[in-house]
Amino acid sequence: MDLNLKQKVVFIAGSSRGLGYAIAKQLLEEDAIVIINGRDSQKLEKSFSKLSNSNSSTIFAFPGDVTDAAFSTNLKDYLSDKFGRLDILITNAGGPSPSNFESIDDEAWNKAFNLSFLSHVRLIRALLPLLKESPIANVLTITSYSAKQPIPNLILSNAIRAATIGLTKTLAMELGDSGIRFNSILPGWTMTERVNDLMETRAKLNGTSIEEEIKKQSQESPLGRMADPQEFANVAVFLVSPRASYLTGNMISVDGGMVKGIF
Repeated sequence: MDLNLKQKVVFIAGSSRGLGYAIAKQLLEEDAIVIINGRDSQKLEKSFSKLSNSNSSTIFAFPGDVTDAAFSTNLKDYLSDKFGRLDILITNAGGPSPSNFESIDDEAWNKAFNLSFLSHVRLIRALLPLLKESPIANVLTITSYSAKQPIPNLILSNAIRAATIGLTKTLAMELGDSGIRFNSILPGWTMTERVNDLMETRAKLNGTSIEEEIKKQSQESPLGRMADPQEFANVAVFLVSPRASYLTGNMISVDGGMVKGIF
């Protein structure tokens, strides 16, 4: 199926690895113009090189930290000068560190809030004028299934990602008359670098191995495994495409059935 994404301009925050990288790879296969991002310039350059092997004319890199208050404004200037437009915005950032409530101080809460909530707010606010000019404009926020079903030892993510979902739903209602769609994907456990780091933390706490912790977590899915990043990307790319033109205000769990609630 042609998703009608050819030459559509897409910016993906936090895409030098993990879920963002998987989305970028899939979008390039759809002939979109993709701008990837990461705060580590060396990692971003490596990812850019890998992605540009067969798509060198439609892949671009914009380094920077989404938690920097000036980042979004600088990005808007870059997109305006380079492309003169933006069709699709995908907001994404690495999650907060594992922790329990009693171990967290105000500084940790503020850092997590800046990373997992304000980064979405700033990007959407800064790039909204460009999005309003696109006939297929939409925003996809990447959150977590922890907003529906809290994950032990991830209280920062559990609490703050729920706020991003509230933001996404509200903007879908508030800006629908501007023709901009807003959706969120709530990924479950997916085999990314971050998940490997979380499994390593669990292994140290439990005196087990990473492999044992992955197997244990995988059993929470009826499918008995974690997702491959490509499976997540398949849903994301469809959702931002014109083929999903009547989908807005949706919070879609790509979790292999790990959320046990009906909705």
